[in-house]
Amino acid sequence: MKIKSKNFDEGAPIPIQYTCDSSDFSPALEWDEAPDGTASFAIICEDPDAKDENHIHWLVYNIPGPAFMLAAKLPRMAEHPSGLRQGQNSWNRLGYTGPCSPGGTHRYVFTIYALDAVLKLAPEANHEQLSAAMDGHILDTARTTGIYGS
Repeated sequence: MKIKSKNFDEGAPIPIQYTCDSSDFSPALEWDEAPDGTASFAIICEDPDAKDENHIHWLVYNIPGPAFMLAAKLPRMAEHPSGLRQGQNSWNRLGYTGPCSPGGTHRYVFTIYALDAVLKLAPEANHEQLSAAMDGHILDTARTTGIYGS
């Protein structure tokens, strides 16, 4: 499986409109080559370079299996008509919170998970709840990474 963003290249800077220093829009993501049996997808964006802990910037789950992209500027809604749900990030906010200028350059890793089930998980779940729900259901993963900071 592969994932990419049309808003930034792998390993390249994330444009300011997708950060808290500007509009804080979620970036567009596209993926392909999902394995047979994929019933849904989940996406987690995290900053592994954060000092105190691995900051979770975005949790999206129950993305329908036939989907192959998320458009930029996904509204901060707990549940979308498609069934897609968003969880609480490390700031206890719903949806995407983009990179902030933390001092130094940080990596922001967007990981997609192909799952063999639609998760029985309420909207607004946290990272621990999502990880527990995905356990045993992950068919494949892929990552893309952008950077941001000074």
